[in-house]
Amino acid sequence: MNAFEHADSLKIASLNDEFRRTGKGGRVMLTAGIQALGQSAVSAIIMLVRLFNDFNDANDPYAEHDFGAIKFDEVKVFWKIECFDRSMQFASPEPTDPEVTIRILTIMRADEY
Repeated sequence: MNAFEHADSLKIASLNDEFRRTGKGGRVMLTAGIQALGQSAVSAIIMLVRLFNDFNDANDPYAEHDFGAIKFDEVKVFWKIECFDRSMQFASPEPTDPEVTIRILTIMRADEY
């Protein structure tokens, strides 16, 4: 990774972390499997996703903080952030620019992947 790519990854990671922690700058999507766990479980899972900080080479190879895996009551849960253009039809033309990017955080059971 060159210095330019590294700088972009750091900016994307920062924007992804802020969005994941606050919900600002995008939308949170819950799969049917997560919703079926009930509201108290959903609230707890969202809090675990917000607090997640176990990034490493295995789950974050591009250093963008866009994926994580957690466990809740024996249920393995994945979360993934993707960057879309403002129309939400295509990938963002510039994920480092919040003016042209909407982030989508999808929270799913691992068995729904």
